[in-house]
Amino acid sequence: MAYQPQFKVKATYMRGGTSKGTFFNIADLPKEAQEDSRKRDKLLQRIVGSPDVYKQQMDGMGGATSSTSKAILVGKSTVPNHDVDYYFCQVAIDKDFVDMSGNCGNLSSAVGPFAIKEGLVDNVPENGVCCVRIWQANIKKTILCYVKMENGMVKEMGDYYIDGVAFPAEEIVLEFAEPVDPSEELFPTGNLVDDLEVPGIGTFKATMITAGIPTCFVNAADIGYKGTELQVDINNDAEALARFEVIRSYAALKMGLISDLKEAETRQHTPKIAFVAPKSDFTTSSGKEVKADEIDLHVRALSMQKLHHAMMGTASVAIGVAACIPGTLVNLAAGGGEKTAVEFGHPSGTLKVGAVIKEENGKFVVDKATMSRSARIIMEGHVHVPAGTMD
Repeated sequence: MAYQPQFKVKATYMRGGTSKGTFFNIADLPKEAQEDSRKRDKLLQRIVGSPDVYKQQMDGMGGATSSTSKAILVGKSTVPNHDVDYYFCQVAIDKDFVDMSGNCGNLSSAVGPFAIKEGLVDNVPENGVCCVRIWQANIKKTILCYVKMENGMVKEMGDYYIDGVAFPAEEIVLEFAEPVDPSEELFPTGNLVDDLEVPGIGTFKATMITAGIPTCFVNAADIGYKGTELQVDINNDAEALARFEVIRSYAALKMGLISDLKEAETRQHTPKIAFVAPKSDFTTSSGKEVKADEIDLHVRALSMQKLHHAMMGTASVAIGVAACIPGTLVNLAAGGGEKTAVEFGHPSGTLKVGAVIKEENGKFVVDKATMSRSARIIMEGHVHVPAGTMD
C-alpha cells in the first residue's frame, strides 16, 4: 500500500467544566476549511475520530461520549463590542454529521482562557479579572467569561471543585446575557406547562423552554423514574433510551424546532430532554452521599441520546431560568414560589445556578443567567490529519 501523507493543524485540547474538546483558532485552519463548511466538518470529524461504527473514536481526539466529542472554533469577533466569535461543533460519534444548532455551556468557560492564550483579546490585565466578551455564533448570544489573571497569565489552578471533575481549579464565572432575546419566545408554545402527547408512549406534563438551549422538562415520576438515577441505570437500557428519543423528537416538533419527525435524527443536540423530581437523599456516581437539605431538587438530562454524567452547561442555564419562574415543572419540583437561584442534584453531585428575570407586558424577560465552572489546557500542539480528508 502506498504511503498516505498527513498534514498538521495547530490545536489545543482543553477541559471546560465537565466537558472536553479540541480548540482551534480559526486562522490556523486550512484555508479550504475556513471557506467551505462541508470541508470544515469533514476535517473536524476526522480529527475527533468520527463517524466511527464502533462508537469508540479510537482513531481521533474524541472520548466516545457526548461530553468529549466536541470541536470548538474561536476567532477575532466580527460583532461590535465583542472580543471573539465562538462556534461550537457537536460531532456525532457514529453518524456522519456535525450539529451546530446549539452551544456547550461547559466549554464556554474554556473559550475565555483559550482566547487570551491565542492573543485574541485586547487590554488583558497583568493581574486581576479579565472579562472576555464572547459572541456565541451558533445561537447569536453574548457570554461574558470572567477569567482570573496572575502575572500576565491565566490562573488555571485554584481550590474550586466541580462535581464531576476529580481535581480543583480556579473558578470561572459565566454570565449568559439575555439568553433569550426579548423578541423571542422563552416558552415557544406560549405555556409554562403543556401536555406533551407522544403516540405509543403516553401524554406527559412538560415545560419547554429556550433559555441556554432548547430543553423539554418532564416529571421523573410520570416516566417511571425517581430522579436520582445514575448513568448505569439508564444508559444500559436500550429500550429506555429509545423511549427518551421518541419523547425528545415529539418535543422538538411541539417546540417548532423541526417540521417533520425525521429531522430529529440529524438534530440530536437540540432540544435536550430532562426530568425533574423533588429533593431527596441520593448517592452520586462517586459514592458520595448527598442529603435532601443540601439541594432544592433533582434534575437528570440526556445529551446526544445518553444520560449525562453530570449536567450540560447550557441545560444548567435552562434549569436556572425555569426554576426562577413560578409554575414551571422545574420551579414546582423545587418547592414553587419566587426564586433567584437553586442548587440541584445531578448524577455527579450538585450545582448552583441562578437567573435575573423580570416581567414586561405579560412576558418573562431574562436579563442574565449565571453559573461557575473551571477550565484548563490539557495539551497543545498539532493534530495529524490524513491527506484527502476534505476531498
